[in-house]
Amino acid sequence: MAISLSKTFLSITHQVFPSEKCRPVSFSGREPQLQRATSMGFATRSLRVPRVSSKTSGSLSSSIDELDKETREERRVADVWREIHGVDDWVGMLDPMDPLLRSELIRYGEMAQACYDAFDFDPFSKYCGSCRFTPRQFFDSLAMADHGYVVSRYIFATSNINLPNFFKKSRWPKVWSKSANWIGYVAVSNDEISKRLGRRDIVVAWRGTVTRLEWIADLMDFLKPISSNKIPCPDSTVKVESGFLDLYTDKDVNCRFCKFSAREQILTEVKRLLEIYQLEELSLTISGHSLGSALAILSAYDIVETGLNVLQDSRAVPVSVFSFSGPRVGNVRFKERMEVLGVKVLRVVNVHDIVPKSPGLFFNENVSPLLMKMAERLPWSYSHVGVELSLDHINSPFLKETGDLSCAHNLEALLHLLDGYHGKGHRFVLASGRDPALVNKASDFLKDHYLVPPYWRQYENKGMVRNEDGRWMQPERPKLDDHPEDTHRYLKQLGLASHH
Repeated sequence: MAISLSKTFLSITHQVFPSEKCRPVSFSGREPQLQRATSMGFATRSLRVPRVSSKTSGSLSSSIDELDKETREERRVADVWREIHGVDDWVGMLDPMDPLLRSELIRYGEMAQACYDAFDFDPFSKYCGSCRFTPRQFFDSLAMADHGYVVSRYIFATSNINLPNFFKKSRWPKVWSKSANWIGYVAVSNDEISKRLGRRDIVVAWRGTVTRLEWIADLMDFLKPISSNKIPCPDSTVKVESGFLDLYTDKDVNCRFCKFSAREQILTEVKRLLEIYQLEELSLTISGHSLGSALAILSAYDIVETGLNVLQDSRAVPVSVFSFSGPRVGNVRFKERMEVLGVKVLRVVNVHDIVPKSPGLFFNENVSPLLMKMAERLPWSYSHVGVELSLDHINSPFLKETGDLSCAHNLEALLHLLDGYHGKGHRFVLASGRDPALVNKASDFLKDHYLVPPYWRQYENKGMVRNEDGRWMQPERPKLDDHPEDTHRYLKQLGLASHH
């Protein structure tokens, strides 16, 4: 287990931290009567220990670092949440790194990581491409109950588009769906966490790719007007990458999960939640990693462009995106439109990651404005949006040198870098002691002498259980919910019902 592993290599002045009990997870929604497959509940949850540092030449046995001034500050998220969500474009919060911002970034990154940890990507499973857990069990099953959110809706997309490496399909003929994949969820903070946060927080988390980086080759790398897919925009020169746009807006009317597009699912659920909590202080936070980051930016744009975030009393709910290892999404006009709409985007990247450098390899925000002006009509001229927080895995004494590009793109590794980042030129020190073993959960990135096996995260017996006859089999899961009955009503209110 990750917690026991951390005890092995985090010996902190002889203090022992008791591990938490992981209860078995029932895929049926009932208490298990037979031997049940258990999820690795610690796979997402971070182990919280005192701040530690590590010497490159030493073992992972760490000493407690002297608490600095930032940990003594009695600041609360509720007092500065608007600054954390970019009201001032994070000026003065990134270098040196604001401790509350770091903590919140890691928290939202973990909510994006949960999309990977809960996704069934086993082609030998008849549930391949779905979420392993029901919405009500979601955070409990991943040992994330302390995050204080409740999943209100799952999001599905159709695989009938030109991004094949984004989707996973079962090898079995009898499957839960032949043309759908689970790609994320909408969640809302409960009363307790809302009080701590200073507002009711609605979160949209998007899943990224679960394969290697081949999906980049699947990009059409072709810009088209965002309005061409029936997303309202007054400027036809505002363009985004066509593959991202199709993934966000396409649907399959013959599939019960994809009869509504991901866009329609997001808009109707956000509208429903905003109506429920309209009398409270609210925020909309959208998080995603990799290709999921592109979907996060697209959905944030869509929510504000359609005016969905404006409440009946004319208050505008702030919309922020925390993007992790995301690619470029659109052209310069898209970037400018996002700024006009007031959508705040903070992009966290590893400088060695190739994904944030794509698409737009030659014409992007790094070339001269004159050249970009000349190239703005080209179908491969892209520009990043928002503010960038660049990290470098070379600065971490825990990580080894590797030529594996997927390591630089790994989300758990990026969250590890966030935990140790205090500003440019500052020493790498784990602020919360987030368990370094999580880095190797789905990669081979930790230095070997830390004795953490690569790709260690797995499910007990690969999800197989014994039935009453003693035979091993895949357990049945509860019937997957597709869409709420009131979806059509909200589509009508949004003016989208005519599209069905």
